[in-house]
Amino acid sequence: VQLQASGGGLVQAGGSLRLSCAASGSIFSINVMGWYRQAPGKQREPVAFITAGGTITYADPVKGRFTISRDNAKNTGYLQMNSLKSEDTAVYRCYAQALMTSRSYVDSWGQGTLVTVSS
Repeated sequence: VQLQASGGGLVQAGGSLRLSCAASGSIFSINVMGWYRQAPGKQREPVAFITAGGTITYADPVKGRFTISRDNAKNTGYLQMNSLKSEDTAVYRCYAQALMTSRSYVDSWGQGTLVTVSS
């Protein structure tokens, strides 16, 4: 599975950005899509995840500000980030667990996309 991420950039505090993550390959279905982030000098942390059935989980720091969604027909996930804070500055990496046409499960990571929030 190849994951193509896009949408990062520089934004002022209080602003918004939307990340996208498009999956391609011999995919039968995608079980879970989501994002992790890693800020400078910190460990990687989970941000948000959405299952094929629409179950969503958010990390506490982003609850009420970030919204994750997916378009199953396009094998694409989205992370809408509103009310951004300086502490949201990090490299965001999308993740997907896919069921391949070979009936094997594969965990995949996209390239990181930098989100910088200026205060």
